[in-house]
Amino acid sequence: MTETPLHQVHKDLGALFTDFAGWSMPVRYASELAEHKAVREAVGLFDLSHMAEIHVRGAQAADVLDYALVGNLTGVKPGRARYTMICDADGGVLDDLVVYRLADEEYLVVANAGNAVVVADALAERVAGFDAVVENRSVDTALIAVQGPKAVDVLAAVTDADLASLKYYASVPAVVKGIDVLLARTGYTGEDGFELFVPAAQAPALWQLLTEAGQEHGLVPCGLACRDTLRLEAGMPLYGNELSRELNPFAAGLGRVVKFEKPGDFVGRAALEELKKADVPRVRVGLRGTGRRAPRHGYAVLSGDATIGEITSGALAPTLGYPIAMAYVDREHAEPGTALSVDIRGRVEPVEVVALPFYSRA
Repeated sequence: MTETPLHQVHKDLGALFTDFAGWSMPVRYASELAEHKAVREAVGLFDLSHMAEIHVRGAQAADVLDYALVGNLTGVKPGRARYTMICDADGGVLDDLVVYRLADEEYLVVANAGNAVVVADALAERVAGFDAVVENRSVDTALIAVQGPKAVDVLAAVTDADLASLKYYASVPAVVKGIDVLLARTGYTGEDGFELFVPAAQAPALWQLLTEAGQEHGLVPCGLACRDTLRLEAGMPLYGNELSRELNPFAAGLGRVVKFEKPGDFVGRAALEELKKADVPRVRVGLRGTGRRAPRHGYAVLSGDATIGEITSGALAPTLGYPIAMAYVDREHAEPGTALSVDIRGRVEPVEVVALPFYSRA
């Protein structure tokens, strides 16, 4: 397994590790519930160095990305970011991405760890004929996230960057106690927070600085287990669960990211135009349960005795105190308020279709 530049730091902190997309990643340090609560109420520190960082630069960098991705990247101003997707010619989702425009002629594409090679290869292929280059800097880049309502207080103690004017989905070059970073107001937890891109060799020093600055604010290191429950409460899809090559953006309820109005062709345009017109047989919904038994990935969703869907992600929501899940269900059963049930290891438990997200910060 590949280790992040912070692997020894996590070992010293007593982390329990798991294999995630070929990476040895901390799943938890002490209690995933305590880590989840810290992010909701104070602040948590995450190592996300398994994510892929791919730079696209050149006179036609914007044109390349408008062709390669479903979003309108030309319309992103320098210093801003956009959530988008890269699809295949049939409209299937290869990955969901966050793309940062660093300058007029340079973008940073951040891909999921499990799709790093797929995305890098697709961009390298799709750049042909454009005046631009694609450079995969994933090995040389670490990513650390500071998430939670006190994230601003932690960052304010270590950088002179104007945090008050840094909007959601914006980024700025910054210096954290002598360490150069790209500071972005983005995250995957449903809370306010920041993600810091830093040269891999400087990641341990940056982690230590943030840890020390966060002590008075209740900062704790957080693993992938609580990141999963945090993003689930926030209704955020996870590639491999809610998104895949067999699914398209419209089924996932994310058709808004496909920008047909942008000029020119893009990979998957024709297929996606047809998919938009068609009735999607199954759609992504939120489900709320009762009791303490949580639906899990792969469990059947039922209407009476008929199987009408499948759970993609589920957990007992630490913030809310009841079971929640995302699922794909037949369209006629997708209206909020619809009563359904889930087969949880042979026992049928009632659930109700609810609007996403389950949780929104005040």
